[in-house]
Amino acid sequence: MLITEKEKISKYYQALLNREQSFVGIFYVGVKTTSVFCIATCRARKPKPENVVFYTTFKEALDHGYRPCKICKPTENTNQPPEPVTAAIEMIEANPKVKISDAQLRKHNISPELVRRWFKQHYAITFHTYQRMYRINNAFQELKRGKRTTETAFQTGYESLSGFGYTYKKIVGKSPQNSMDKNIILVSRLTTLLGPMFICATEDGVCLLEFVDRKMLETEFKDLQRLLKAKIIAGKNEHIVQATEEIREYFEGKRKTFEVKLLTPGTDFQKAVWHALKEVPYGKTSTYTQQAKKINKSKAVRAVGTANGMNRISILVPCHRVIGENGHLTGYGGGLERKRWLIQHEKEHADLLPYQDKV
Repeated sequence: MLITEKEKISKYYQALLNREQSFVGIFYVGVKTTSVFCIATCRARKPKPENVVFYTTFKEALDHGYRPCKICKPTENTNQPPEPVTAAIEMIEANPKVKISDAQLRKHNISPELVRRWFKQHYAITFHTYQRMYRINNAFQELKRGKRTTETAFQTGYESLSGFGYTYKKIVGKSPQNSMDKNIILVSRLTTLLGPMFICATEDGVCLLEFVDRKMLETEFKDLQRLLKAKIIAGKNEHIVQATEEIREYFEGKRKTFEVKLLTPGTDFQKAVWHALKEVPYGKTSTYTQQAKKINKSKAVRAVGTANGMNRISILVPCHRVIGENGHLTGYGGGLERKRWLIQHEKEHADLLPYQDKV
C-alpha cells in the first residue's frame, strides 16, 4: 500500500539516504521525476523528499506506473535468497542424499533460524521439508533407473526401510515398489526483474511458470496435480535448469524465442489457443479476435480470452502479447503493469536481436 504517515515517510527517506540494508524489502520508493522505483540501498543520486512516494510492495509500485531501477534492480535483489540461504541450498544440491542438520548449518556459520524464516516466507514450507522433498526426488530417480529400494533408502540417510517408505509414500503418493509408473512434478523458484516466479516441470517438460503473487496459483497447482496425476515436490531437472537460463537471457534482452520443452495439459481447444499464442512474434501484439480467427473459431472470442487466461506458462507461452481490440491492455495473471513492461521490453529489443528459429 501507499505509505501516507508522515513519521514513517520521514523514517524511510532517512533510511534511503543512509542506504540502510535492514530496510531492503520493507519499502519501495517511487521517484516521480524519473518514474523508476528503488530499494533502500540504491546507489543512484538521491531524489528530493517532495519527489518520492513509498510503497510496501514492489507490485504496488509497478501498478502505479513505476519501472524497476536499473541500478539497484529492486524486484531482483529484494527477492534473491540472502547469502546464508543460498549457501544452505547449495549444501542440499551438493549432497542430495544427506540430511543437513541445524548443527551442520551452524558449523558453516549459517543461522538455522534465518534459513527457516526465509523458506516459510518464500516457499510456505520449512527448510527441512524442502530438503526432505529433494532427497525423496533423488531416491525416486534412482529407483526409476533400477536401483534396489533397500540400497536407496540407506544411502539416502534413512535408518530404516519403514521410515523411508513412510516418507516416500507421503511425498510421492505411492510406496517405492508401486511408484515406478508414477509421475512427479518438480517445483523450483527463480528471480526475475519483475519479481520471483515458481517453475514446475516433469520429465516431459516445463508445465508451469508463474509469478509467485498470482492469485490463481494455488488453483493451478491443484489442477496440474489432477491433470497429470502427480504430486508436486521441491527439486530441479534439466528442463527447469534450461528454462531458468533461457528466462535469464530473455530478461537481459538476449533471447527472442525459447527452446525448452513444454508440457501443456488441457482441452483440445485450450491447446489450440496456447499454440496460437506461441506464434505471436516477439515484439508484436495480437488481439483476441485475431487469435480466434487464427484457430478458425472467429465467433469464440470470449472463449479464446478465457483459454488465454488459463495459460499456466507465462512468458514461454506469451499470453502477454494479446491485447484488446482498442489497443488497451486487458487481463493478465501477473498484473497489467507487468504485461505493459513485457510488451515494452520486447519492442525495445526486437530490432537488436537476430531472429532465432524455434527448435
